[in-house]
Amino acid sequence: MIYYIADCHFFHGALNTKMDMRGFSDAEEMNEYMINKWNERVTASDTVIVVGDLSLGKAKETNELLNRLKGKICLIVGNHDKYLKSEEFDLSRLEWVDNYREITDSQKQVVLSHYPIMFYNGQYRLRHNKSPKTYMLYGHVHETRDEVLMQKFIRQVQSTEYYPIHSEHQSLIPCNMINCFCMRSDYTPLTLNEWIELNKKYVN
Repeated sequence: MIYYIADCHFFHGALNTKMDMRGFSDAEEMNEYMINKWNERVTASDTVIVVGDLSLGKAKETNELLNRLKGKICLIVGNHDKYLKSEEFDLSRLEWVDNYREITDSQKQVVLSHYPIMFYNGQYRLRHNKSPKTYMLYGHVHETRDEVLMQKFIRQVQSTEYYPIHSEHQSLIPCNMINCFCMRSDYTPLTLNEWIELNKKYVN
């Protein structure tokens, strides 16, 4: 099984009183809660793709964290993943590290970037029943004003008509972007289909 999650920010205690207002007493309590939520869901044979900003901890702290998390872990690099630059960080725990990647999951194309890509590769690709072939998964914006603007953009695009190539009939522009922000899933990694379902409450 492939799971996704973004912006865990392990060791970032300030997010309990600022921006996210996560409400834990300190970083240690937050870390333990997120580790438990992760390990309750993920098995050793599963893959978890972190869509950026896994940890604000130093290299050794992040090494210890990764050794406590179950599954095969892949990382899309976020702006706070500074530990990657340290010689003390053990890259062998990660299956791959990339700034941008496209994969196939459940017969769907998945575009992965920490930063939202408003016009992503495969955006217009639809199946014969008009269901999407491609989803863009992102992080970075948490639940800030940037995410509010992002949702306004998505709704505007989804309501914009256009003429598909070789078609005489108008259609609506597809825009299937999902913010995999960890607080939305109660810090639990979710499958692509689970994120698609959860995302409906934010775009409708």
